[in-house]
Amino acid sequence: MKAVYMSLFFLFGTLFGSFYTVVGLRLAREESFLKGRSHCDFCMHPLGVFDLIPIFSYLFLGGRCRYCKEKISPLSFFIEITTGILFMLAYYSFGFGLDLILLLLVISMAMILFASDLTEMIIPDGVLLFFGGCLFLLQIVRVGLAYALIHLATSFFLFFVMYGLMLLGNFLFKKESLGGGDIKMLFVFGLVLDPILGLFSIFLGSLIALPISFLLYLKNKEHIIPFGPFLLVSLLLILFSKITSLDFLTFLGF
Repeated sequence: MKAVYMSLFFLFGTLFGSFYTVVGLRLAREESFLKGRSHCDFCMHPLGVFDLIPIFSYLFLGGRCRYCKEKISPLSFFIEITTGILFMLAYYSFGFGLDLILLLLVISMAMILFASDLTEMIIPDGVLLFFGGCLFLLQIVRVGLAYALIHLATSFFLFFVMYGLMLLGNFLFKKESLGGGDIKMLFVFGLVLDPILGLFSIFLGSLIALPISFLLYLKNKEHIIPFGPFLLVSLLLILFSKITSLDFLTFLGF
């Protein structure tokens, strides 16, 4: 039976992933994701049902628009299959319960922000407000009001840590080193992580970003890459690993 549930979570994950791509792209472009049909970004032709089947439409059409034959960005395909896999792994790792709901919310937020930050280098405030509110309310139900307020305090702590890192980076590099969206996103991280794991998420995100940043720097010294996706990857790795602060400190020898 677990295999059946895993298959269903993968299926629903691909469907939600397709929707999350639309949400992320339209919010980043200040468009409504509730109005208007999906269309080709090149010829503006409305997409039909067979153009919108997650994963399969991209493969069957060879990554090109059915109408104008222009190459389609693989972003939607990537987010669809990634969301499907993450939804499936979330159920496999946590089963049914509040922990699963928390992880699905984080995955959903991450996929929307991947779409917006990778394409337009924008982390929409509305996405952070919506998921931050949902996560805070869920934490009240999950761990109680007192612990939820502790998470809220952690959110402020991580926000000011990131703000301090931004000021330091601006001083060292004489230009903007972090976007405001990255700083506000760490506020949401605090709603699901404690202070130690929150700090570790910043370090891990930086570690993941370092080799890619170095390669892009060698190719184009003026190239700017979004930091948000790397932070989100680090958050997902921490949550899926189920690591605790005690595990982390023990590993460090404390």
